[in-house]
Amino acid sequence: MKKLFSPFSIKGRKLRNRIVMPALASFLIEDDGSYSDQTVEHYRRRAAGGPGMVIVEAHGVAPEGVVANHQARIYDDRYIEGLSRIAEVIKSEGAIPAIQIHHAGRQVPARVIKRKPFAPSPLPCPAIKGDVEPLTIDGIRKIIKQFGDAADRITQAGFALIEIHGAHGYIINQFLSRFSNIREDEYGGDITGRTRFAGEIVREVRQRVGDDFPVSFKISAQEFVPNGLTTEESIEILKQLVEEGIDIVQVSAGNDATPEWICQPMFMKKACLADSAAKIKAALNIPVMVVGRINDPLIADSIIVEGKADLVCMGRGLLADPELPIKAREGRLDDIRICIACNKCMQSIFRKGRIECLVNPALGREKEMAFRATETPRKVMVIGGGPGGLNVAWVAAKRGHDVSLYERQSKLGGQLILGSISSYKEEMVNLLRFLKNQIKRYCVKSHLNFDVTVDTISENNPDVVILATGSVPIMPPVEGINSHNVVTVPQILNGVRPMIKEAIIIGGGATGCEVALHLAEHGCPVTIVEMLPKIGVEIESIIKKVLLQKLKKNNVKILTEHRLSSVSKDGAFVIDKEGKELFLKGRSVVIAVGNSPENSLFDQIKALGIETYKIGDCLEARSAKEAIFEGASIGRSI
Repeated sequence: MKKLFSPFSIKGRKLRNRIVMPALASFLIEDDGSYSDQTVEHYRRRAAGGPGMVIVEAHGVAPEGVVANHQARIYDDRYIEGLSRIAEVIKSEGAIPAIQIHHAGRQVPARVIKRKPFAPSPLPCPAIKGDVEPLTIDGIRKIIKQFGDAADRITQAGFALIEIHGAHGYIINQFLSRFSNIREDEYGGDITGRTRFAGEIVREVRQRVGDDFPVSFKISAQEFVPNGLTTEESIEILKQLVEEGIDIVQVSAGNDATPEWICQPMFMKKACLADSAAKIKAALNIPVMVVGRINDPLIADSIIVEGKADLVCMGRGLLADPELPIKAREGRLDDIRICIACNKCMQSIFRKGRIECLVNPALGREKEMAFRATETPRKVMVIGGGPGGLNVAWVAAKRGHDVSLYERQSKLGGQLILGSISSYKEEMVNLLRFLKNQIKRYCVKSHLNFDVTVDTISENNPDVVILATGSVPIMPPVEGINSHNVVTVPQILNGVRPMIKEAIIIGGGATGCEVALHLAEHGCPVTIVEMLPKIGVEIESIIKKVLLQKLKKNNVKILTEHRLSSVSKDGAFVIDKEGKELFLKGRSVVIAVGNSPENSLFDQIKALGIETYKIGDCLEARSAKEAIFEGASIGRSI
């Protein structure tokens, strides 16, 4: 990986390698836009991990241009002090401190900014909807000045590069694209007209920062919508922006109607935008950065070697493991906690207002979850080798405890094994591989094919027992549920090519949809039966969008607001919300209505007077994210 770790310079700013952390919303910002110690530590950890440059998340240049209350802001001088802290801490860790500036335009709810959002044309955001206010010429000039004022604050704060956010359906992208710009004045029409707004912003920023300060422009080279930008059109736009003063371009994709191209889920292939970046690099005389599921340092290196880009952006990869660059440089590839593109980071931002990560529970909690060696080593017994058990075992062992792990099955992994079987979730294998490597690295003693009893625990006499015994499928109490044609999810996701010829899936949650797609992709006709009005309610929105498209493509039938009534040898009877019964023909009935905790040992262990904890599904049946977080927390506290 010599190319990946070769230096690179942009107008005298020397990057120690070709890895860039792109601007990613952390939402670790206070309501008033200030930066807490937590925010600063978040960026310090990423810079300390070894990338060449860290681009701090998008900062709103105007009160009307922020997407949420917790977005970073730069429209007032009072933010300079906090920005200076972040720039300095990034610089102190050896990375180039950069920052992105941004205006959301129509892509912001009116409730956030207390007014109609601005837009180039009277076309609402397809995701948020609602009325918009088309910008006047005076309004356009005001926003251009706001970008310039932001540039002044950036130089005062000590950053070494500015990136103008011209992608992802925000206001600059809205002007660039015929999808969102139907103006008939000088800011609309042909490419020159639609590029005028972006060009004037670049020119304003360039005048504020001078000729020697590097300016980057982020573009959605492809939007994947009717009348949206294509790579060829983006090349013509970028040529004009180079004339106005940009020094480097970051190639991304997607807009407010195609978010799956902004934050690509695990369905997408790795480095999915590299070829687009290569076309742009061949057409321009400035350096090119590229994003798009680049979570593997070997793939990142190949992009540089093949000349497709000059720098690679590893965003979610550095959220999952901030030490990824250091580990890659030292050849410790098996020690990297690889991003699995589950998009839990996006889901947590929209549902919780803060960033979280399935594979890295310390994200956003870097200070409180820092590792500290134990002063009193204890004998720890972990029962269950699923995601929670594996995580708590290696975390406790790393701190200095004597840890033994017991698993009933012949393999470690539990629900992660099931979760990695379907084609679109193969990335889960990377998480399992990481956890198993940590178990080995920190000398956890693993016992497979071992059914733990209370006598086992008494004989081992541990100081602490952590119960991570998972859960068991819930079987609806209906007639025929014990028939030979009734199967459970573990029987389907067992690593063997499914031989089922016709299936009825009872339950349209995340697991039910996953099993349905798995069977359908293997040629099995599938019908999903769900009690709720919609399927996949708890699935992250971007993954859900793509998953539903794939279910439709594979002709999966979906029956909502129906519940299982009984099972027969030829199929299942279901009842709709009006009480009408319907028979569905099928050779197999797959039960995917959820799981219940398996924690029968807990009270028996407590009766022995041993300090005992429950984590993961044996506490409450949920996802791997909760199990891993609980494992990380308990492992740090005992």
